[in-house]
Amino acid sequence: MRRWAYFGIAIALVAAAPWLIATPYWRGILVLCAMNVLLALGLNLVIGYTGQLNLGQSAFFAIGAYATTILVKTYHWNFWLAAGAAVIGAGVLGLALAAFAVRLRGHYLAIASLGFAVITYQVLVNWESVTEGVRGIYGILPPVPSTVGLYYLIAGIALIVYWLMDNLVRSPVGDTLRAIREDEVSAASLGVKSALWKAFAFSVGAGVAALAGVFYPGFVGTLVPDAFNIIESFTMMAMVIVGGMGTMIGPVIGAVVLTFLPELLRGFGELRLMVYGLALTLVVLFMPGGIVQLAKRK
Repeated sequence: MRRWAYFGIAIALVAAAPWLIATPYWRGILVLCAMNVLLALGLNLVIGYTGQLNLGQSAFFAIGAYATTILVKTYHWNFWLAAGAAVIGAGVLGLALAAFAVRLRGHYLAIASLGFAVITYQVLVNWESVTEGVRGIYGILPPVPSTVGLYYLIAGIALIVYWLMDNLVRSPVGDTLRAIREDEVSAASLGVKSALWKAFAFSVGAGVAALAGVFYPGFVGTLVPDAFNIIESFTMMAMVIVGGMGTMIGPVIGAVVLTFLPELLRGFGELRLMVYGLALTLVVLFMPGGIVQLAKRK
């Protein structure tokens, strides 16, 4: 009953947010926040529950954005059909990456996944006949005509993804993923096929990142490779860590905080990045379990 009560409160907050924040600029930040929640949830399944240090999440975000846009603008697909194809394609690529990544651990996996993100970025820049390279793709229309409508669409999907993932991690599958995170050798001794479940986590995380990506081009109206550089992967990881990895609500909190904090710090001018970095450092040093850890102490 408590879970359903919290979920009901979350729905109420999501519904009320664009009316509590009435300016067009901040409503746009709400849309960005909803996308970041999806990105954080997808990465948390890999980092927080499986213990795999994946720095290639920005690549799947980019794949979702570019695949959807190209299918819609070049091949005149229906948006939802193109979005579905992009998410499935990213999931398959996640499996392909996992085929190599499952043999790696720690910083080796981080370097391999970071390499995948760099390769994807270079493909976007140099495959000009398809992606338009640094010139970018312009005149991209959103799937719904208004900012509020787009926010409700993405936030609604984020709520559904959260509910599905919450049930997943509470099931025996979640116990299996946590067992791999805590001690892969011991899990294997109990018959857990670590490679299979890590590949599953990579694939689902990639698909969720691509799901966020399909809405990004319509939100900004343009699509350029610089929106998906490797810095974005570190930002996504920061959302998971600051909020509290290995929990469901933690990445949501992290995504909200790290989406709004840079905007709230704009009054500091050039010092805002220093203040932002200092805030992140203090959280990591004194709250290694993230903001969720602080809430539990209270």
